[in-house]
Amino acid sequence: MSRPEIVTFDCYGTLIDWNGGIVGAFAGEGRRQGRQVDDAIVLAAYHVAEPRAQQSGFSTYREVLARLEAEVAAELGWDPPAEPGYLAESLPDWMPFSETNRALRRLADSGLALGILSNIDNDLLEGTLRHLEVEFELLVTAEQVRSYKPAPTHFERALEHVDGKRERLLHVAQSYFHDVRPARSLDITTVWVNRLAEKLPPDGPSPSAMVADLAEAAAWVERLRDAGQGR
Repeated sequence: MSRPEIVTFDCYGTLIDWNGGIVGAFAGEGRRQGRQVDDAIVLAAYHVAEPRAQQSGFSTYREVLARLEAEVAAELGWDPPAEPGYLAESLPDWMPFSETNRALRRLADSGLALGILSNIDNDLLEGTLRHLEVEFELLVTAEQVRSYKPAPTHFERALEHVDGKRERLLHVAQSYFHDVRPARSLDITTVWVNRLAEKLPPDGPSPSAMVADLAEAAAWVERLRDAGQGR
C-alpha cells in the first residue's frame, strides 16, 4: 500500500460517541414521559429503524431523526415525542470518545490532511466540530451530496478531492455496513475501528486493517506512512 496524503473519518460512532448520544437523548425523553429506559433495547430499536428511515428518498438528517423519534417511540410503546426534534437538538452536544482528539492531533502533527465523510446535515456537523481540536481539509455531508452511506457518493466525492488517485486516500470508520464495505468496494484503503468486536461478514470485502479504537488506528496509519517513506 502506498503512503496516504489525507485520512478521512466517519464522524458519528467513529469520532463521536454515537450510541452514548442516542441513549442519552432517549433517556431524557423517557424521563419526560415517566418511562423506564433500557439502553440495549433503545439502541436495538434505533439501529433497526435508521436504515429504513433513510431509504424513502433523500431527506435532511433532521427529518430522518424526527422519523426515528416516532418509530422508536412506537416500537417501545411510548407516546409520541413530548418535545419533537429532541434528537437533532441534542446531537451537537454528543461528545467525542476519550481518545479521539489525541489520535486526530497525532495524525495532523505527522503532516497528514484530515477529512470527515458523514451522514449528517451541515449545521449539525458544524455543532460537532467545536468538540474536535484539529482542522479538516475536507468535509462531505449527506446534505451536500444528497445521499446517505452506504451509497458510494461520499467516497466518490473524496476520490474527486484526490484527483481519483486512491493511493492518496485512507478512510477510518466504525460501521462496516455504512463505511467499510462501500469504501473497500471502491478499493480505498480502509481501517475498521471495530469498537463493538463485531465479526467480519463472510460475504463482504475485508478491511485493510481492523483495530479496537482510534489510538490503534492512528498508530497503524503512521506505520503505513513510515513504510511509504522507506523508514
